Amino acid sequence: MFTGIIEATGKVEKIERRESNIDFWLSAPFAGELEIDQSVAHNGCCLTVVEVVNPFYKVTAIHETLAKTNLGCWDVGTEVNLERCLRFEGRLDGHIVQGHVDKTGVVDSIENRNGSYFITIKYDESAEYTTVPQGSITVNGISLTVAESGAGQFSVAIIPYTWAFTNMRNLEKGDVVNLEFDIIGKYVAKLLKKQNVIK
Repeated sequence: MFTGIIEATGKVEKIERRESNIDFWLSAPFAGELEIDQSVAHNGCCLTVVEVVNPFYKVTAIHETLAKTNLGCWDVGTEVNLERCLRFEGRLDGHIVQGHVDKTGVVDSIENRNGSYFITIKYDESAEYTTVPQGSITVNGISLTVAESGAGQFSVAIIPYTWAFTNMRNLEKGDVVNLEFDIIGKYVAKLLKKQNVIK
């Protein structure tokens, strides 16, 4: 489990394809602290550490993960948002994030609004995956508040710190991003669907 508060960014150093899976070697400031079997969110996608050679570590993305996320778009040199799993000994600063990417979206526009950034993202909306204004959404692993919500799209406002500290500053129109919708909203939608309130 995660909070959506990015701890650091890492860099893809090596990509090894093994049948339908891909092994990624990444460098990260905390690589030497990682242990095998530890969970780390990469652009919001939870992956298991399988090898550590400080300052590098390796994770494996299986076919299902590659099909649901933007990991298949990574190249050597790609900057990745990183968050280690939540410790239950402090404040929950973001929102409850599982590290299970629901689907991808596409950046439709990026506006610089006097130092903050307003990003609109389009996605294939369904009854299970929707947004509401001031609700929570995770984009590339970052816990964000929905500023505006429309049919098949939503917008978020990015403060300067988040822009500078994460890989959001590298986004361009047309880029694919990982999306994890609010877990409470997903449960509500599923219950309503079971009761035939929504289709």
